[in-house]
Amino acid sequence: MLYQPHPNKSAKTVNCAVITVSDTRSSETDKSGQLIQQLLLDAGHAIASYAIIKDEPSQIREQLVTIGNSQIEAVIFNGGTGIAPRDTTHDALEGLLEKTLPGFGELFRYLSYQEIGSRAIASRAIAGVYQHQLIFSIPGSTGAVKLAVEKLILPELVHLIEQISSQS
Repeated sequence: MLYQPHPNKSAKTVNCAVITVSDTRSSETDKSGQLIQQLLLDAGHAIASYAIIKDEPSQIREQLVTIGNSQIEAVIFNGGTGIAPRDTTHDALEGLLEKTLPGFGELFRYLSYQEIGSRAIASRAIAGVYQHQLIFSIPGSTGAVKLAVEKLILPELVHLIEQISSQS
């Protein structure tokens, strides 16, 4: 168990959305999106929305704006975080985030480096706040998803949501 300097005050259920960004995945082949949902559910959180969208900046932004008008508290995007021409998730989200959490991407790349070596530099994982919602964007491989959700997102999810809520 990791040390938590600020233990969660309660066992809060967070309403989450899971968005897979992919030109090729379907609900049957989206192992990463399924894994994120399962890990969130196992931790006592709720899946309020799940979608697979094309790696098109306009669709990514539209998805975030649509979710921004809902009761969803946290959104996890997976896929499209590399540097290939079709990897546009980071670029589409970065400009919409009102606040960023640079430590998320830094820690994700550090932990990834320990598992996959120097290839971790190609990840553009990012997190931040958009319209009082916590936004994460992580690579779409199942290994990256497991790492990000188990080591970074779940240990801090309730605490970060409480921080955002205290600002409203």
